[in-house]
Amino acid sequence: MNGSEYNPPQDPLVVLHEDHEIVVVDKPTGLLSVPGKGEHLADCLITRVQAAYPTALLVHRLDRDTSGVMIFGLTPNAQRHLGKQFEARATKKTYVARVYGRVQEKTGTVDLPLIVDWPNRPLQKVDHEEGRQAVTDWRVVRASDDESRVRLYPKTGRSHQLRVHMREIGHPILGDPFYATGPALDYPRLMLHSETLQFRHPDGGRGMRITAKAPF
Repeated sequence: MNGSEYNPPQDPLVVLHEDHEIVVVDKPTGLLSVPGKGEHLADCLITRVQAAYPTALLVHRLDRDTSGVMIFGLTPNAQRHLGKQFEARATKKTYVARVYGRVQEKTGTVDLPLIVDWPNRPLQKVDHEEGRQAVTDWRVVRASDDESRVRLYPKTGRSHQLRVHMREIGHPILGDPFYATGPALDYPRLMLHSETLQFRHPDGGRGMRITAKAPF
């Protein structure tokens, strides 16, 4: 990706929740979570969040082309607390995706280990010898002959996990610049959105669930 290809949207920050420990925002598609290498990739979600919340700290990331719920800690304690939850898989995430073709079954699970595809990085690939465990549950919301709308429930948090897993079962996510081909690629954006995030609040541990409606 070079500078001329990176034209992040300039929409104002959409804040879904804020308090003394955390801020949760709705990341737009096309915006990096953190700065890339070089000046031309400096504009990213964390710098925009820090402009409004100077103490904001990174907890997790979403791919540049994925939109949706992203949480930041506002104190080192919150960052540590949330980081441990992500690490221990104590958070629950739901994504919405539009995928190519009709998915025949109503629900299913993809359990395929992933590893970075070094010659083609940042692409990931399935590797049964060296790959790290990656598991995704999915459920069809509705389906036509051309495409299906699915909810995805990742059990692990590997890079590009949902994108590779959907492609591996023959239904790449529409508009995916890395893993879709032909007509599946011909969409204005990656049709993947982080819809809900469930976690425990760093101050007191109460359960919270934040949702951002899919824009597609």
